[in-house]
Amino acid sequence: MSLSSAPLSLDRIRSTLATESLGHTLYLHQELPSTNTEAAALARAGAPHGTVVIAERQSSGYGRHGRAWFSPPGLNIYCSIIVRGMGENLSLSQWLSWVPLVSALAVTEAIQQTTAVSLSLKWPNDLLLHERKVGGILCESSVATTNDPVVVIGIGLNVNIAQLLLELEQCLGELRSSGSVRLRQAYTARCATLGRHVRVLFTNDHPIVGIAEALSADGALQVRTVPPHSRSQPMPLVDVRAADVIHLRE
Repeated sequence: MSLSSAPLSLDRIRSTLATESLGHTLYLHQELPSTNTEAAALARAGAPHGTVVIAERQSSGYGRHGRAWFSPPGLNIYCSIIVRGMGENLSLSQWLSWVPLVSALAVTEAIQQTTAVSLSLKWPNDLLLHERKVGGILCESSVATTNDPVVVIGIGLNVNIAQLLLELEQCLGELRSSGSVRLRQAYTARCATLGRHVRVLFTNDHPIVGIAEALSADGALQVRTVPPHSRSQPMPLVDVRAADVIHLRE
């Protein structure tokens, strides 16, 4: 069970901030319905790239598919970051696919730097400690033009906020300038889903069961479905881009 920590303060956060843009515009609230909802409203009102919204508590926090996210005060960090623009090295679809994965990678690296605890990742962006989920990320996007997408990255986790923003800025900067080649390798090294038997639950299609074999160039999880008979021909890879993935016991 986590112990309640000292209240956050703008001065404490800013005193250790080493980023070029993330967190330079910073809003800290005792309570919000949702940091993602607040950040999205600020983005629509023209808030700059790197704006961060933090709350000690969320009364209506939510995750993927609108699932409720329990957000008690004083135990975790609930923050949302506004990211504008994507650079010139990726298509819009690649950028929007990779931002959630890169965000998860940045969180694991921030935790490693500050606590020496090594987390693994369940595709696309669940944070695992010994196979137990210890944090989540929700990325929500809107596109004014194809060259100026806005993504709100919502993170719920007990982690040092300044180190998190620095790692996230560095990972997003690399994605913009150099593409996903190294980041794909780094994500793959931490991904506990790869090599596992999984059940994939789609919103509007039948579930599949198979082995998660790789990540595609655009960040999709590539699953080879299990053939109906052991002597059947190998089944093709299925690219999974939006689904719930469940790790099955071996």
